[in-house]
Amino acid sequence: MSVFAHLVEQLADLLTPLFHASAAAAAIILFTALVRLLVHPLSRAAARGQRARTQLQPKIAELRKKHAKNPERLQKAVMELHAEEKVSPLSGCLPSLLQMPAFFLLYHLFSNTSIGGEANELLTHSLFAAPLGGRWSDALAGDGVFGAAGLVYVALFALVAAVATFNFRRTKRLMAANPAALGAVSGTGAGAGVGTGVGTRDGERVPGLGAVNKVMPFMSFFTLVTVAVVPLAAALYVVTSTAWSAVERAVLYR
Repeated sequence: MSVFAHLVEQLADLLTPLFHASAAAAAIILFTALVRLLVHPLSRAAARGQRARTQLQPKIAELRKKHAKNPERLQKAVMELHAEEKVSPLSGCLPSLLQMPAFFLLYHLFSNTSIGGEANELLTHSLFAAPLGGRWSDALAGDGVFGAAGLVYVALFALVAAVATFNFRRTKRLMAANPAALGAVSGTGAGAGVGTGVGTRDGERVPGLGAVNKVMPFMSFFTLVTVAVVPLAAALYVVTSTAWSAVERAVLYR
């Protein structure tokens, strides 16, 4: 973690002439953008995989009819179909999974008062009046919602809400146009790991998938909770990554 802290400090030093006291915050945003650039090829592959899985839906529907009374055979047949078409049912999960280590590194980095036995100098940095190691609860306990630190969180919440609204409308539109796109029937979790069951009758879907599809459009709004409870540095990572994802998915899945 000390190596990671040194990287953030170096980026902050480079950005100090432009961002002054908020250079560390700018370094975190830049670091997030670099992480997203690294996983972008996987995001493109996931988009291609999603389109391929959508194209497989008619064939999967035929398999459901053919093996309606044999769930085990249906599961095997769907797996064979994915293998034959060289479509991975889990490819959409990889970009998110590969970003998790970066998020947790930032979370722990700005949650510890010491690194390698020395004081954590990164905790002295801030975004305007809000310390990067602080949380929304700290801002509320200080000058309140509309205090200097509180307004930083208000701005972040507004940005997250705008991105979440964009994602909500886009997801609803996609679901209306292609309900199967968010959850294909497969015992291996073709719908991005939504479930493990397999339909047993024509038209039947993964158990619980209907409820998941109803909740799916609202998932982006859960980011508001994350931003509220994690250190500000980690919140910046989440906000930047969420905004990047919204733009990226709008381009790749148009």
